Amino acid sequence: MARIFDLPCRIAVEQSEDHFHAHVELADEVGIQPGDRVRVHGDPIQISFGETAVFDRMATVTRAGPLMRAWTRAAAYFDFKELYEVSFNPGRVR
Repeated sequence: MARIFDLPCRIAVEQSEDHFHAHVELADEVGIQPGDRVRVHGDPIQISFGETAVFDRMATVTRAGPLMRAWTRAAAYFDFKELYEVSFNPGRVR
């Protein structure tokens, strides 16, 4: 059974020549585990090029149950293995 709760979060957004990112920090240093979901509430964030901004919003965290957590770990393992299929040889890999 999933556990759902709301908490404040802080979003740091930067769009510049050096950085293009959006980081979300949850209040109370809540740890997120595989399979957990975080939904940040509010209007979409838009900033102009060269700007940095910080927003305070609310977020809803949905904890994954044991089965979903195990499934997410297994799926992530196989997705990670796709990174090994890189070839710098011309033509098809056999």
